[in-house]
Amino acid sequence: MNRREALSYVGILLGGTIIGADAFLAGCKPSVKKEGLFQPEDLALLDEIAETIIPATPDSGGGKAAGLTTFMSHIITDCYTENERNVMLKGIDELKKDCLAKHKKDFINLTRSEKEIFLTQLHEEALRYVKTDAYMKAKETFDKQQDSWVKSEKERKNFGAAYLKENFPPHYFTMMRQLTLWGYFSSEVGMTKALRYMDTPGHYDGAYPYKKGDKAWAI
Repeated sequence: MNRREALSYVGILLGGTIIGADAFLAGCKPSVKKEGLFQPEDLALLDEIAETIIPATPDSGGGKAAGLTTFMSHIITDCYTENERNVMLKGIDELKKDCLAKHKKDFINLTRSEKEIFLTQLHEEALRYVKTDAYMKAKETFDKQQDSWVKSEKERKNFGAAYLKENFPPHYFTMMRQLTLWGYFSSEVGMTKALRYMDTPGHYDGAYPYKKGDKAWAI
């Protein structure tokens, strides 16, 4: 699976735009490299979140087995815009504070059930967040600014500006979830264990039998 196919697959799963995808497809070459964005405890937290979203099963490894923290930190560091990075970094701090307020302990020390409930609540919060008037107004203003910038750049004969147009970031947990699914289903573990994989596929069979519960095929 190549970069574009992996992104298309995750885009179908999530039903929306993948943050950082454009920069990733362009090769993730930021003008200014950001180093040291994450402390070891932040990476450990992302590791636990990824494993909670995609836990290991008897026949396939989960988020930890796929090494998602390395993938996530690289995408956030190299492919996110400054605005997107800030949303994610502030979100990590917000998640820590929210968890301490609700459970009196860090996320990493929660029980499996507590982690699942906490992240489910965050996911529901993220879905509500993008429907609020405040978010929609902020997004509308941001989008207009981006459109004006692209228009002015086109007038200067910079026709590549449209490809650099930024998207208004969603809730930070939406971004975490996107990165988890994107990284997992483009990893060796996700491709060969969670999905059905054939190293050397045969001819196309549009009527291949399918049984309910079968794994999807890796593209």
